[in-house]
Amino acid sequence: MSVPLDSFDTYVALFGLNDRNIQLLEESLNVSIHLRNNELHVSGDSENTLLAERLIEEMMQLLQAGEQVDEPRIRYLLSLAKQNRLEQVEGLAKEAVAYTHRGKRIICKTEGQRRYVQAMKTSGLTLAVGPAGTGKTFLAIAMAAVAYKNKEVERLILTRPAVEAGEKLGFLPGDMVQKVDPYLRPLYDALYEIVGMEAYQRMLERGAIEVAPLAFMRGRTLNDAYIILDEAQNTTPEQMKMFLTRMGKNARCVVTGDPSQIDLPIARRSGLLVAMEVLEGIEGVSISRLGQEDVVRNDLVARIVRAYDQYEARNTKHA
Repeated sequence: MSVPLDSFDTYVALFGLNDRNIQLLEESLNVSIHLRNNELHVSGDSENTLLAERLIEEMMQLLQAGEQVDEPRIRYLLSLAKQNRLEQVEGLAKEAVAYTHRGKRIICKTEGQRRYVQAMKTSGLTLAVGPAGTGKTFLAIAMAAVAYKNKEVERLILTRPAVEAGEKLGFLPGDMVQKVDPYLRPLYDALYEIVGMEAYQRMLERGAIEVAPLAFMRGRTLNDAYIILDEAQNTTPEQMKMFLTRMGKNARCVVTGDPSQIDLPIARRSGLLVAMEVLEGIEGVSISRLGQEDVVRNDLVARIVRAYDQYEARNTKHA
């Protein structure tokens, strides 16, 4: 079969650095792909050739939508194609979740992310769990920014538990606010990327945005707000119940966490895990589970997550 290429830029983007994208398809599907007369020619086993054709077409659609085609994205498409699930990602690149302050489109890159975004659109409370790099926090903040822009809420509230991961807060310099600020830095980073530094400062001055440690939420009622609790695996059951009962009128809440990175003392159970058990099946609550296949940060991150999962599974089996 052959696939026409409409420009040299398309060729460069499709092939990737040192032709790595095409080499990955060839190695994974045992096919040969060559460029002749501005057309890609694929040869090999008929079934694998057909798969390669579908994958190249999907890659072309991503490029036409202004998206990057890289190794993690190709490996994800390959895994779906081999399971005959490629149709699940059709249209992913067409619909933008939001736009950054620079005008860059934010889209769902996996089917798991699409289900997560849909849950946030339809549920008052969404619990999102999954490994690092699956976009849990970034997509939640993007959805919050959209809700604020559309005047669905009057303010954004972002919070995290300030749990020590081997370090002691008391040894850090500064007052309490300065001590907990590093714990909130990932939330600031995501906000700056989506709304921009200047817009963030204006929202902060108007009281339209608040980034604070979880302990600062106690005793409050949060009305007309989009509330995000990040790193929720490090809450205790008591803290989680306290947080969830802060929701007031016209409030929407997203709770994100990675159960494999709990920094609580061994004797303490994670409030996120308890909440998932308690709230399963409750009307208005969605639980979104992201996995290794949804890691979009870096292909190496996905391999690291997989290696740790296998290591822990072996240790559990031998315990």
